[in-house]
Amino acid sequence: MKTFVTGATGFLGASIVRELLKDGREVRVLVRPGADTSNLAGLDVETWKGDLCEPDTLMKGLAGCDVLYHAAADYRLWTRNPAEMYRINVEGTSAILNAALENSLAKVVYTSSVGTLGNRGDGTPGREDTPVSLADMVGHYKKSKFLAEREAEKFFQKGLPLVIVNPSTPIGPLDIKPTPTGKIIVDFLNRKMPAYLNTGLNIIAVEDCARGHILAEQKGRAGEKYILGNSNLTLQDIFGLLEQITGLAAPKVRLPYTPILLAAYVNEAISKITRKEPLIPLAGVQMAAKFMFFDSSKGVRELGLPQTAVKDALSRAVAWFQAHGYARKH
Repeated sequence: MKTFVTGATGFLGASIVRELLKDGREVRVLVRPGADTSNLAGLDVETWKGDLCEPDTLMKGLAGCDVLYHAAADYRLWTRNPAEMYRINVEGTSAILNAALENSLAKVVYTSSVGTLGNRGDGTPGREDTPVSLADMVGHYKKSKFLAEREAEKFFQKGLPLVIVNPSTPIGPLDIKPTPTGKIIVDFLNRKMPAYLNTGLNIIAVEDCARGHILAEQKGRAGEKYILGNSNLTLQDIFGLLEQITGLAAPKVRLPYTPILLAAYVNEAISKITRKEPLIPLAGVQMAAKFMFFDSSKGVRELGLPQTAVKDALSRAVAWFQAHGYARKH
């Protein structure tokens, strides 16, 4: 069984590839020309040069494959060119799923995000069926992923045997960019996190999230969504765990939300002029207004989603960032 993976050079995608290889699967990965392939170094995979925005390369790349994991996405809280994000996340998703349909693949797992799901924001965990609309989406990333998920649903209606997974916040090794959450860990390690906002996240070990994708292929019901998450933690809780792991003091000062939001608006305005990433991304601050807690019980119940202790996952993330020069050991 040959399996095609997009986003394989990234944090979650590279972890999916490793889990597939553990299972003895034959893996072909989509790699854009010029992409950083360090996360694939030494792995026994077939590389297919192509681009989500070039449908011909996708059609040929999927030829002879049985399964598709579409994990590629433009994941940033700020972008100079929002249209590019929509082109990759929405149009790219439509292109790869169309290629999967044309190639009659046996199963497709589409990686969405919990950011596309309904969430009251008051600490009540969101579920796969919590009501939501495009108007609830904050920032271009969430909007583009929401629209991409609607595209995926259209392809299921066309007959594509597709399962949607909604990862919460993966943490662990291979976070090369790093992701916004990985950057929080790096900033903590580098003593650049003197204070915190009163917000919360659902955290899952990246290896568990990757395994959840494979379980979704094997056990997931076509047309269904599955949240791939684990523990709901406040940002203060996360810093407390990092303090236990590293011995470094967690920030004790809780910042008021309104002044930070105003500062983010100012930073955003400056970035429109300078075309440089803002120090305080507006979308990130707006997201922090909500506790992004989610209920992953459906994935645990129907898929057997693993639930590794978050402290262990944070420990592996810390060790990886220190070993790869993102932060010095204290």
